[in-house]
Amino acid sequence: MKSAEITHRRVLNVAIPIVISNATYPILGAVDTGVVGQLGDAVPIGAVGIGAIILSGLYWIFGFLRMGTSGLVAQARGAGDVAETKAIFIRGMIIGITAGAVIFALQIPMFWGAFQIAPASSEVEVLAHDYMSIRIWGAPASISLYAITGWLIAMERTRAVLMLQLWINGVNVALDLWFVLGLDMGVEGVAVATLIAEWTGVMLGLFLCRSIFVGDQWRDWARIFDSVKTRRMASVSGDIMVRSMLLQASFMAFLFIGAKMGNVTLAANQILLQFVSITAYALDGFAFAAEALVGAALGAKNRIALRRAAILSSQWGLAGAVLLMLVFLLFGPAIIDLMTTAPDVRAEAKSYLWWMVIFPIIGLPSWMFDGVFIGATRTRDMRVAMLQSTAIYVLVLAVLLPILGNHGLWLSLMVFGLARALTLWRYYPALEAEAGV
Repeated sequence: MKSAEITHRRVLNVAIPIVISNATYPILGAVDTGVVGQLGDAVPIGAVGIGAIILSGLYWIFGFLRMGTSGLVAQARGAGDVAETKAIFIRGMIIGITAGAVIFALQIPMFWGAFQIAPASSEVEVLAHDYMSIRIWGAPASISLYAITGWLIAMERTRAVLMLQLWINGVNVALDLWFVLGLDMGVEGVAVATLIAEWTGVMLGLFLCRSIFVGDQWRDWARIFDSVKTRRMASVSGDIMVRSMLLQASFMAFLFIGAKMGNVTLAANQILLQFVSITAYALDGFAFAAEALVGAALGAKNRIALRRAAILSSQWGLAGAVLLMLVFLLFGPAIIDLMTTAPDVRAEAKSYLWWMVIFPIIGLPSWMFDGVFIGATRTRDMRVAMLQSTAIYVLVLAVLLPILGNHGLWLSLMVFGLARALTLWRYYPALEAEAGV
């Protein structure tokens, strides 16, 4: 691999399939919301939203599999160590299946604890529990998909990632429409659709990664459980786990605080969070390109390539952010109308829409720095930066929420994004120096 050849074409070859792939994921969330929104009641919208964010929060605790696998495999690939790229994948799959089984076993206290921390109305809680009790059967599949996706990204096989995501989301959307609108299964239909999509996605993902299983290296257990390699993966994983828990806790706090403002505000915030998801997943495509290219450059000890990968991927990310701002400005009200038929929820969501218009440009720097630092596996810096950012977020919430209400909640989320970028920026010079001259 020629790590030094970082061009606009190479960045786009990695990024564009991921941009399309990631953009389909929040579209799925929007379809989930929109399908139950056709029922004309705020309660099912809130139930799917709060149930999905609780499960996403639990699963994303193990998001280090996606990020850690991507960074470690990219560096091993840059160093020319093919056997290690296979070993990292197998380690990741073992962790994913085990973690999913543990979450499934502990679902009762986990669900109880989530609603004790931030209770919603009794109607929302009942439907949310029904939704989560079905989806939890897909925990091993959902978490294992992180390792599969991270490996494919690091290998710059992003068209395969696109194929995988299109399959999962296509199956999910088709079954959503059939189960909810055709069979009148309601919230439970949304959950069953997601469960089927996740397990079929794992089977397709293993097929796409079938080159790993050529030869005997994938079952070289001495290498897979090598103490030095596993300690490094554990260290990277631990840092990212703490970082991910803080990030998810911040977003869960956002939704739970909104839930205390009533069902209409909860439903409106859930709809607007689909805009946030579309932005994050679309722009993360360029961050993922930075992961693969920065990691490979660091593995090859090429400082010039590392810097160029960070700059070029960020330039394209900026172009994407501006485009999203224009889309939300022009079509935001129409998108909200598509997601719900409830007049009060529509009006409430539109009153906060301008936060969505400015969000892409505010969030971009934090996502790009995340990509660079993940590729370099500078995970300790990420953990410390997230601790600092979360402290700022909590302080700003305490000040603004009593004064501005839901507007204060959204402003605090914007400040959180800026804090994440600034706290990582101060560590970047040391990251670049690690690649040598």
